[in-house]
Amino acid sequence: MGGDRGVATVWAAVAACALCVVFGVVLALGQAVAARHRAGGAADLAALAAADRALWGEAEACAGASRVAVAQGAELVGCAVRDGVSEVTARVVRGPYRPEVRSRAGPPGPPSGVP
Repeated sequence: MGGDRGVATVWAAVAACALCVVFGVVLALGQAVAARHRAGGAADLAALAAADRALWGEAEACAGASRVAVAQGAELVGCAVRDGVSEVTARVVRGPYRPEVRSRAGPPGPPSGVP
């Protein structure tokens, strides 16, 4: 019996370290998901801004998209406007995470089933 003294303390320390590692992984995944969602929201709003200004020309549309992306805490990586449809790519930098999200916006297509 004398050789088992202090074993509970070692197991408690190992369990505490394991819980800290799990907690750190969960926090890192949460930060990555939050960055991805922020990039997605910024890309969606920037695409809508570019589509809104599509008739003014690609340069003006992309400038508007860039302003919206920056206001959302992102940067505009790519922007193109063709036939009233805008396609933008936004990137958010949060720590080691740099998700890029592409989004499109424009007028609706014809209803399905209509020739």
